[in-house]
Amino acid sequence: MRNQSNRNKTWLLPVLFGVLLSLSITWGYQLEHYDHIVLTDIKGIVVFAILAMGFALLVHFSWVFLDRRDVRLSRSEEQIHVVHKREMSKYNGYDRGCFLAVWFAIALFSFIVLLGVYPGFFVYDAQTEVTEVLTRSFNTHHPLLHVLMLGGSVAFFHKLTGSYNVGIFAYTVLQMLVMTWIFTYIISFMKRHGAGRRLRTATALFFGIFPTVVMYTLCSSKDGLFSAFLVLTVILILEWEELSGNDKKKCKQRQIIISALLMMLFRHNGLYAYLVFAVFVMIAGREKQKKSVIKHGRKVFLIVPIVLYLVINTVMGAALKAESGEHQEMLTVPIQQLARTYVYEGDELSEEDKAAIVSYLSEEGLTHYTPRISDILKIYFNNSLYESDRVGFWKLWAKLFIQHPMCYVNAWFLTSYGYWYPGAVINVYQGNTVFTFTYKDSSYFGYEVELPGERSSFIPVIDDFYRKLSIERFQQNIPVISLLFSPAAYFFGCLYLFMTAHHRKKELLYPYLLIMLVWMTVLLGPTYLVRYVVYLWYIIPVLFQVGALQVEEL
Repeated sequence: MRNQSNRNKTWLLPVLFGVLLSLSITWGYQLEHYDHIVLTDIKGIVVFAILAMGFALLVHFSWVFLDRRDVRLSRSEEQIHVVHKREMSKYNGYDRGCFLAVWFAIALFSFIVLLGVYPGFFVYDAQTEVTEVLTRSFNTHHPLLHVLMLGGSVAFFHKLTGSYNVGIFAYTVLQMLVMTWIFTYIISFMKRHGAGRRLRTATALFFGIFPTVVMYTLCSSKDGLFSAFLVLTVILILEWEELSGNDKKKCKQRQIIISALLMMLFRHNGLYAYLVFAVFVMIAGREKQKKSVIKHGRKVFLIVPIVLYLVINTVMGAALKAESGEHQEMLTVPIQQLARTYVYEGDELSEEDKAAIVSYLSEEGLTHYTPRISDILKIYFNNSLYESDRVGFWKLWAKLFIQHPMCYVNAWFLTSYGYWYPGAVINVYQGNTVFTFTYKDSSYFGYEVELPGERSSFIPVIDDFYRKLSIERFQQNIPVISLLFSPAAYFFGCLYLFMTAHHRKKELLYPYLLIMLVWMTVLLGPTYLVRYVVYLWYIIPVLFQVGALQVEEL
């Protein structure tokens, strides 16, 4: 009976993975080509069943292979222990020279690209944030810390040199140094946990030259810093769990608090994910903490970043007299669902319901409904009406959901399927005209230099390469290679590695839950873009080491 139970457990996660990935491919294909899910498609059902079985078998047999490899390695356990102990003994603390050399190399690769795209990728609300500083008119829509950092840098250097480009460049260099330092810290963490030279070298090259990573290392949006501090927070929590001694743990706690606080200050959705994470960890680990306080430590300190975030944000908002009160960012999905119901199911709606939808979104706003992005439609949302009658809004939403459930499902999935369908082509801005071009074939990356900046490349060939990656299909048309640029491929890669680590009974997996919780928040966002999930690129080398490699415990 016990063997049967173990076999069932061995198959449970592979089957779950197979079902999720096959569903994502089947439904994602339909959404990409038809703009809606076809539940009655017999061909789709057959494809789903075949893919689900195939992926489940692949995962299962990959685990069998890894288990057998572990057995072979265990036969030479003493030799492996000696080699790892010799390697690990060098890095009980940091080798400062090695750390600086790796940091310099990664930063140098990024800096060369920066010269090619000088003054940097000044895009994704960059102009709006700088304008807030220049006009002293602030809004809580964008994280105030980032607004002050970006806008303050541009304003200061413009006043000093008369050039906005110098300010953009200076901010980008500062951000690049912070992010590449965090990348180096990640590699250092991997080394201390047994990563070999080849894996570390590959990871350093990945952080230094892989285009998607470099794009956000050199992009003025808050997403790069947010993602870097998110992954750093996970790494620091892993390190905290491994420490013994109150002094060392307290020092690491302070680092976690600072990193988590900065992560939340750079993106609002970081707060929601971290809050759920902290509460879950404290509740789930309560009994374990009671039994072994000295070994595992108490995790109440995880709440401290949340308190500090609320205090700092409140103080900054009051000091800057920042306006607030807009609700459309939190209501992106319901807004899209009501708009799609009005546009696609209007003939079946009563005049009263249609009038109610119009009162919240306006007739003009509803003409701007596009399936894959809600940015324009949100502008027309009637915040004052919502504040005066929130119950009425949600009653209308619930009523129409009961009447048109699949319309609601399609509206939601169309703004999020790029996060879970590996074959999705990211072109949500198709037809939008920005400062220097119109999106046609792809909107993988913004690439733009918004005013008051201006592109002035020192290495045009690099500039041309990144322009191709950003606004042409280029890499998204190449089989297999396109998966290296796909948010969904990285998500399922991370999910597989996490499940693999769980199967192999690795401990200290709970910190990675924070990554998944942040990923879940973007499903409720306005569209699917790489910028919102670039942390998947940053964390996957660590998960690869944890899930796929055998590391001896010393």
